[in-house]
Amino acid sequence: MLGITRGGPRGVDRYNGAFGVMILDLQERLAEAIRRAVRAAFDADLPALAFQYPPRAEMGDLALTAPFDLAKTLRRKPREIAERLAAELGAAPGVRKAEVAGGGYVNLFLDRPAFARELYGRLREPRPAARIPGRVIVEHTSINPNKAAHVGHVRNATLGDTFVRVLRHRGREVGVQNYIDDTGVQVADVVVGFLSLEKKGLAEVERLTGRFDYYCWDLYARVGDFYAEEAGHKALQGEALHAIEAGGNETARLAAHVAARIVDCHLATMERLGIRYDLLAHESDILRLHFWERAFELLRAQGAIRLEREGKNEGCWVLAMEDAGNDEDKVIVRSNGTVTYTGKDVAYQLWKLGKLDRDFRYLRHRTYADGHVLWTTTSDEGEGGAPVFGHASTVYNVIDVGQSYPQRVVKAGVAALGHGDASEGSFHLAYEKVVLSPATARALGYDVSDEQTTVKVSGRKGLGVKADDLIDALVDKARAEIEARDPGRDPADRDRAARDVAVGALRYFLLKFGRTKIITFDMEEALAFTGETGPYVQNGVVRARNIFAKLSAEGHDVPELLQRARALDLAPLLDGDEGAEVWPLLVLMARTEEVAEQAVRSQEVSLVAKHAFAVAQAFHGYYQKGYSVLYAETEDLRAVRTLVVDAFIRQMEGLTDLLGIPVPERM
Repeated sequence: MLGITRGGPRGVDRYNGAFGVMILDLQERLAEAIRRAVRAAFDADLPALAFQYPPRAEMGDLALTAPFDLAKTLRRKPREIAERLAAELGAAPGVRKAEVAGGGYVNLFLDRPAFARELYGRLREPRPAARIPGRVIVEHTSINPNKAAHVGHVRNATLGDTFVRVLRHRGREVGVQNYIDDTGVQVADVVVGFLSLEKKGLAEVERLTGRFDYYCWDLYARVGDFYAEEAGHKALQGEALHAIEAGGNETARLAAHVAARIVDCHLATMERLGIRYDLLAHESDILRLHFWERAFELLRAQGAIRLEREGKNEGCWVLAMEDAGNDEDKVIVRSNGTVTYTGKDVAYQLWKLGKLDRDFRYLRHRTYADGHVLWTTTSDEGEGGAPVFGHASTVYNVIDVGQSYPQRVVKAGVAALGHGDASEGSFHLAYEKVVLSPATARALGYDVSDEQTTVKVSGRKGLGVKADDLIDALVDKARAEIEARDPGRDPADRDRAARDVAVGALRYFLLKFGRTKIITFDMEEALAFTGETGPYVQNGVVRARNIFAKLSAEGHDVPELLQRARALDLAPLLDGDEGAEVWPLLVLMARTEEVAEQAVRSQEVSLVAKHAFAVAQAFHGYYQKGYSVLYAETEDLRAVRTLVVDAFIRQMEGLTDLLGIPVPERM
């Protein structure tokens, strides 16, 4: 499970595990009590059960809709059923009272002190979620290894990385894969650039120093212009592709060198954002280990592909699909004999799902400082000790929305081989592009007209924001903001905080929108310390930690206060005016596991981002009402408020870890 070992106040053990499954556990217990009540009152079964959340706390904490579900079966009015159930449920474990509302809702009011104690107990002694059988593969990032990563790639990687964190947190065994298309047209184009434009062979390219990914970014754009100059130039791309796929020649060796150096640049970029992988899967190995040939045999044997003998796809092998769509996306093998992306993706997907009687060989690519090993595929001699890769029951491919139809073709290719269950376990996490606000584009050095409302990017034309440039710009702006707020701060501490704030700002901005929404990225908005931003979420944790630091500085023993609070009657705090502010915060925190599971089922991590913001907002709202810990009227009240703050810190450390957002010691 995910763990956190960030520093906290002296003497207080910080969060180091999964948060408590609070609302989900409570609902499970209540569901059993409700089913018993239905059997006792009506001699009926209630297999399906759903809870809702009333819009205001005074209406209750949970709303039961079962009376509406039972009305048709029992041929009674929902309100009559609700009245019978409310009488039974008023004494259910964890329930303070039950009331009938509207046409047949049962509103449940929870036992607040018992709820708060259980929540805090779970946060102090977290239990991991129950392990769910079956392996899961998430493939994300998968940048063409031909130039520097850009902001759109960062959205892909951030979405994928966060989804992995949430899956693991909710009990899934997940392998993270980064697909390296080292035999594709983009790499071929850079090879053409080196050989035909710069007249550089492998030896000369190996001697190039500096930012190799930036060098190739510019070269790739120049190749596009080169192709446009003369019709015959484009043929060089096909020649390079054939040589790369064949292997064992100077062109293939140059392509391998380009791809390997660019991949290491990409890994370094993503490491800045806390993003790592378990396996680099190379397209060249899919070809050289004959994954594709085996998949082709299987597809032909099943009649899943056909050879087109006329029309625009004459001479191509095409996947037979009734689904309407672009015929070119269904092409598996081109008329010139080269395999399409879709064809290689079908073979790769079959391997991921354990439906191809082939496997890669593996090498250690690198070992991170914390001991995590990144493996890479190879078609040469491998090494021992590799974990099991592939053989997944569920596969999530994080790929942009433009690849939605090709991904459906891949899924259909798996199903066409009789693997219906495996096909149903194949998911496409589609996401939309990232554009820039004019202000951000100008700040990054782009010439923007007054008429432009957004600035689109194009890697082919060399127009785009390199990921490292964007991160650097965010760090610089964060550093300037911190320096303006605290001029005397130690430079090393200031720089660490600036990096944390920049990463938090970028990750949160890219996560808070739904996957299929186009994002207009704006640096000023992302770095704002107020509003729905990463720095606002980070500041909630920093602020809470500072409360404890001040307590300790004033001579208060925080662990002793927490121990005192756990022995007190919490009802006076939770039922009074202060309770009206504290209770919604506690309920929100208790819903974290429910939100995380919803994010898994809907494949939408923005739910977790928005939940983290809501919890931070609720805490800020509570504290700003004047409920001071340091200046509490009594020691008992100070102790209970200390417990609330500690619960918030523990919960938010878990949430920020799920989001991959670092929290600085000071903002």
